[in-house]
Amino acid sequence: MNILTIGGGSWGTALTYLLDKKGHKCFLWEYNEEYRKQMKEKRENENFLKGFKLSETIEIVDDYDVVLNNNDIDIILLATPTQFLRNTLEKLKDSMNKRYILVNVAKGIEISTGLTISKICEDVLEGKEYDYVLLAGPTHAEEVVNNMPSVILSVSENIEAAKIVQQAFNNISLRVYTGTDVIGSELGGAIKNCLAICAGICDGLGYGDNTKAALLTRGMNEIVLIGTTLGANPITFMGLTGLGDMIVTCTSKHSRNRYLGEQIGKGRKMNDIVKEMKMVSEGATTIKALYEIIKEKQIRTPIFTALYELLYEDKDISNLTQTFMERELRSEF
Repeated sequence: MNILTIGGGSWGTALTYLLDKKGHKCFLWEYNEEYRKQMKEKRENENFLKGFKLSETIEIVDDYDVVLNNNDIDIILLATPTQFLRNTLEKLKDSMNKRYILVNVAKGIEISTGLTISKICEDVLEGKEYDYVLLAGPTHAEEVVNNMPSVILSVSENIEAAKIVQQAFNNISLRVYTGTDVIGSELGGAIKNCLAICAGICDGLGYGDNTKAALLTRGMNEIVLIGTTLGANPITFMGLTGLGDMIVTCTSKHSRNRYLGEQIGKGRKMNDIVKEMKMVSEGATTIKALYEIIKEKQIRTPIFTALYELLYEDKDISNLTQTFMERELRSEF
C-alpha cells in the first residue's frame, strides 16, 4: 500500500519504519523544517527515535500536497499532537482528492471544543470521503521499533476499514486486533495520560506499590464513569485501549506523562518541566478539556478534579494525600 505519515515524532517515525520494512511505500512529513532536513540528510530521527536508520525507500517530503496529488495514497497516518491536529486537517482537506483511510495514532481531547479526534475530523473534513480508524493500545514506540512483542487495536465504525488497517500494520512482533467502539477507545487513550501524571506524582512523592495500585484502580473507575456518561461501552475500558494502555503509560520509564508527574511530585513546576521536554505531554493539555466535560456533565471524579486544580489552580501538592485519605467513607461501587 501507499502510506503518507503526517507527523515525525517517535510514534509516527516508528510506524513508518515498520511499514517500510513490511514492503509498503512510505512517505513521511514532519512539521518542523529543521527536523525534516536532519532526517533527510542523516536518514535518522535523532530527536525522537535515535538509533534507527530510515531506509532510502522512505521518502521524507517537504509538501504532502504534492504527495497526495502525484501518488495513489491509500492510508494517511495522522501522528500529530491533538491540539495541533485541527490546523493540520484544515491544510490537508484541500488535498484530499479521493476516499482515504485516515489512521489516527494521537490521543487527546481538544481544549477549545472538548472533541475527541474522530469528532475533530468530522468537523473539519465535512463533505470529504474517508474512513476513520484509531490505532491505539499499550505500545511505546521505543519497544515496538525494537520488535518487542506488542499488541494494538485497530478501531473503526467501519469494520472493513479496521480490517484493512489490521492487515497493513500487523507483523511478526506487532499483533493487531480490531474493534468498533471508537469513542470508548479514544477516551480511554486520552484520559489515561492524565492518570499517568497522577501515577508519576506518586512516584515523585516516594509512595509505594499500595498507593499506586489504589490510585490506578480508583482512576480507572473514574475513566469508566466518564466514558459511559459520554456513550462508550464499559467493556472497552477492560481492553487494550483501556486497562492495557493505562498500565503501560502509568508504569513505564518511557512515559512522558508519568515523567511529568514524577518531576511535579519532586517539587518542580510544570512549566519548567514542559520546556525541557522535546515531546508533548498530552495529559497536561487533555486535563483542561476533561475538566470542562466533568463540570458540564457533573461527573464525580475526585482524582481528575484534583489533578486539574494542582496543575492549573496552584493547589499545594502537600495537601493532596490528606484530601483523598480523609474524604467521607463510602462503598467502593
